[in-house]
Amino acid sequence: MGQSFFNRREILKRLAASLPAASVAGQTFGAMAASVPEEKLPPVRAITRGPKFHWRGYYDKLLFDPTNRYVLANEVDFEGRSPKPDDVVRVGMVDTQDNDRWIELGQSRAWNWQQGCMLQWVPGTESQVAWNDRDGDRFVCHVLDVKTGKRRTLPHPFYCLSPDGRWAVTTDFRRLNDTRPGYGYAGLPDPNRDVLAPADVGIWRLDMQTGEQKLIFSLADAVKIPQQGGFPEASKHWFNHLLVNTDGRRFVFLHRWKGREQKGFLTRMFSMNPDGSNPFLLIPNGKVSHFIWRDANHVAAYAGHPQTGKWCFCVFEDQSDKFEVIGPGVLDRHGDGHLTYVPGTGNQWILNDSYPDRQRLQHLHLFHIPTNRRVALGHFPSPPEYQGEWRCDLHPCASRDGKSVIFDSPHEGGRQVYLVDIREIVG
Repeated sequence: MGQSFFNRREILKRLAASLPAASVAGQTFGAMAASVPEEKLPPVRAITRGPKFHWRGYYDKLLFDPTNRYVLANEVDFEGRSPKPDDVVRVGMVDTQDNDRWIELGQSRAWNWQQGCMLQWVPGTESQVAWNDRDGDRFVCHVLDVKTGKRRTLPHPFYCLSPDGRWAVTTDFRRLNDTRPGYGYAGLPDPNRDVLAPADVGIWRLDMQTGEQKLIFSLADAVKIPQQGGFPEASKHWFNHLLVNTDGRRFVFLHRWKGREQKGFLTRMFSMNPDGSNPFLLIPNGKVSHFIWRDANHVAAYAGHPQTGKWCFCVFEDQSDKFEVIGPGVLDRHGDGHLTYVPGTGNQWILNDSYPDRQRLQHLHLFHIPTNRRVALGHFPSPPEYQGEWRCDLHPCASRDGKSVIFDSPHEGGRQVYLVDIREIVG
């Protein structure tokens, strides 16, 4: 499937016919942008353009540089199918102060539709970016200084960087590609495909200076920690979504499993020290989706309520059984979303999005915790072709100064990157 699979004119005609007349409005961000009557929505502009397709990657990465001028993004010339081993994605940055000029930085053969190649600014540096790639029979990562052009390559990929950028945690992208398409990388088969919980696969700590890597917690270690009700027969296990906290002293990750006769996978969340010690089962009930560290000791997540099991947004205190529900009936109005705290607001504002609703609209919004108030930023049609592995989630994230938001969307006939000014809302 190439560009012809996503015909902009046909998409627009189909969506306009299916949505209420008041839901499709020609605003500054394009003919397919949608609004709700009587809503005052902030201006949105595309910062990437066709004919090629662009997206950034995941919502929990540093995608603005320290000056908030340059935005990292991926570029590819097709959509609508899984990446093949030889498919190349180009990585670059957009200069938002120079007519959104695209500046190419390199390329990768280790990428997916949900997280790209983990392209991000290296924390603690002024001008370094990092991304994953494939070199022959192994996955690697590159670290590039965009000012000097100096680049070095480490012999392992990374998943999440520490706050100082000196180390990272990672997992097996070969296993992820097998167990959760859309999050692993094509090109290398999983040697443990038939092993349910291998002892030589799990979470590694990677030294971002030397490239040295050490296994700190295996899948075999994880299944030894009891799960209420046990694991179904012949459960296959994997790790996903690793995230270091704000001071680098703890990190969290998801342990997922799926039994032979099980329809979908289940999930629990662990936290632990960077050396793999002191693992703590933070969310044990099998229901965990997206999450973010609020501070060094608290994780906000869309998860099962610890007492009722009902899905909701909660803040969990690390290494304790304390929690609180946030925004019931307001923040969770559209269900699950990719949430982050807006920098510079004292953790009072949460940025969030939604999956497509019955009208195929994806909702972008802010939530003010002290007043329990939700502020819409936009409602964007997602054509029905964008489903499953190659769906285009908004994955919003804010600039480092908390004044702007960027997100991905296909509402103008192909995935591109968009920017919203939120200064008037968050002050």
